[in-house]
Amino acid sequence: MLISISDVLDADHRTLVTGLLSDVIWKDGTETAGRVARQVKNNQQADLTKTVGPKIEQLLFQAISRHPVLQAAAQPRTYAPLMVSKTETGGGYGLHIDNAFIGARGAAIRTDLSFTLFLSPPETYEGGELVIEHAGQTQSLKPEAGDLILYPSTSLHQVAEVTSGTRLVCVGWIESRIRRAEDRESLFDLINLKAALATHYDDQSPEMLTLSKVIANLKRRF
Repeated sequence: MLISISDVLDADHRTLVTGLLSDVIWKDGTETAGRVARQVKNNQQADLTKTVGPKIEQLLFQAISRHPVLQAAAQPRTYAPLMVSKTETGGGYGLHIDNAFIGARGAAIRTDLSFTLFLSPPETYEGGELVIEHAGQTQSLKPEAGDLILYPSTSLHQVAEVTSGTRLVCVGWIESRIRRAEDRESLFDLINLKAALATHYDDQSPEMLTLSKVIANLKRRF
């Protein structure tokens, strides 16, 4: 399941984050890529451990982890440390697959879901689309600043070459409480249905209580 979530980071926080990024230390992006991916990666990564880095990571993580749509779709157990990438003219990230596990030994998470939170307005750079491969289909995505694309980590994907301007994004990975993608999708559908029915039924109505019971019991089973 691939979904686009609008306004995960609002305009005020985007301005704050992009302003802080002018003071971070940037490193070669290949330092955070696996052996195969390193051959096709041409970007820079912000060092979020020094100077203003921790503040940036905190602002981004709060916005991402608290968003109700992402919570409903991903059912997060834990997150890998966030990364902020900068791709300038001539840069990109060729077709690759994310590592199955990310993190230090003993603290690695299983990557069930990947996400890209776009920080640059699309009109400020050319190229730089997030391109995701599905069976018999390819999606090319370049949403508005503040929007987030959530997609399966099992998908081959790439970042198209940036032909002008600068592309800034936050990327990350989620280990879900619900391991099977089809189970996560079923829960997401039911949670959305519950939200829609809440405009017509009281929380204590038999309909809403039954739906709440079904969702809770499916979470236990999955």
